[in-house]
Amino acid sequence: MAANTSPDAPLPVGEVSRLIGGWIERLGAVWVEGQITQLSRRPGAGVVFLTLRDPSYDISVSVTCYRQVFDAVADVVTEGSRVVVHAKPEWYAPRGQLSLRAAEIRPVGVGELLARLEQLKKSLAKEGLFAADRKKALPFLPQLIGLVCGRASAAERDVLENARHRWPAVRFEVRNVPVQGVHAVPQVVQAVKELDAIDDVDVIIVARGGGSVEDLLPFSDEQVVRAVASCRTPVVSAIGHEPDNPLLDHVADLRASTPTDAAKKVVPDVGEEYERVRWLRDRARRSVEAFVDREERGLASALARPSIEDPHRMVDEREEQVAALAGRARRTLGHLLDRAESELTHTHARVVALSPAATLKRGYAVLQRPDGHVVRDPGELAPDERLRARVAEGEFTVQVTEHEA
Repeated sequence: MAANTSPDAPLPVGEVSRLIGGWIERLGAVWVEGQITQLSRRPGAGVVFLTLRDPSYDISVSVTCYRQVFDAVADVVTEGSRVVVHAKPEWYAPRGQLSLRAAEIRPVGVGELLARLEQLKKSLAKEGLFAADRKKALPFLPQLIGLVCGRASAAERDVLENARHRWPAVRFEVRNVPVQGVHAVPQVVQAVKELDAIDDVDVIIVARGGGSVEDLLPFSDEQVVRAVASCRTPVVSAIGHEPDNPLLDHVADLRASTPTDAAKKVVPDVGEEYERVRWLRDRARRSVEAFVDREERGLASALARPSIEDPHRMVDEREEQVAALAGRARRTLGHLLDRAESELTHTHARVVALSPAATLKRGYAVLQRPDGHVVRDPGELAPDERLRARVAEGEFTVQVTEHEA
């Protein structure tokens, strides 16, 4: 319960310390997991002092235990080891200091570590942090590469030397950090974030040489994984050797089997690119030459055709054909006209022979009444009736007299 205090009725420091001790006392014994960062075993002392740290949250707590408790695991536990401690929280009132009194210490085995890493891997994969569609493509030719690695490490040397051998103009922004131990996680996270904040950095390589499962644990830490997942810059993981597979490999945009392999995958080889350019240039030249040769052959073939070689030849041949056809047409038309003229002459002669005018020319006359009717029967006429007589050269009037029967 909260203590009732006021400015007029404050609690003495000793009382506050006593109350805190009482609250901690009620917590009881707990199992605690962490990494040993400091270990003090004074010769002849009956108590061992150590510091237990949570590397993920950068929190430490002091632990004490009797010598016989630590001697049970002294052969397998050293600074940097991960352990599980069964301890009871204690409050040292005179100094206001919290510590744990360990009754049992158990080292965390490799099998248990791998099981926990597998559980964390499944959890992060379920969130989608390892999804392929989140992977970012690496630039073809990075101008500035961010490198996170140990100080003066073989990994740093392998990346720098191989990259500059492949492309001498490449530049690096290096962040040297601890790559194992209790300080590795926060400093790796900070280095990655710093490089990601630099606009000129095109790609980030996180590199470390080989090591045991415990040595590579910082690169399977959840904080490191999430820091890499949130980067806007492509990240390449180059941790350990080919068999090593920390969780950083899954979240990174590209996994390299070794630091040397990372340099080869990130930086193109200037010699290879020169050869590729030369090969493409030769291929382009051959393609153009083949095209020109093909077009020249086609042009030569076209020029060799009779219609192109002697273009007037076709016109001359057609001119002769046109003249022959025109003459034939002229002759045919002449024959038709001559035949038509002959037929017309004959028809005209027949018409003339059979016409009334020809009859009149032979001395005949046509008698017509005033109304134009032709007289065919004398019985139709009346005495003294006047008629119009039409002969070949004209007409005149006649009068009817008595007619003989």
